[in-house]
Amino acid sequence: MEGIVPLAIWAALILLGLGLVAQVIFGLRNLTYGKISPISMLIVVLPVLLMVVLGFTMGSWAQAGVITVLVMFVLTAIALLLSGLRNMFSF
Repeated sequence: MEGIVPLAIWAALILLGLGLVAQVIFGLRNLTYGKISPISMLIVVLPVLLMVVLGFTMGSWAQAGVITVLVMFVLTAIALLLSGLRNMFSF
């Protein structure tokens, strides 16, 4: 039973990697076919880009992850605030 745990972890990581590769491929295909806008694609990719940039510039990937989460929380709060203000002042 102890020997199956590392195999299960590797299988899960491989499936995760295959899923991410499929998402990238189909996302690029939909972008080239014009099914999605580049801005919506940028919104989805922004946390990944932020994590990669902070990961390579900071000392620790854990710190980069925490700062990425905090930045995304702040950006989400700002977007919600601006959306609420826009809806409040439009008649």
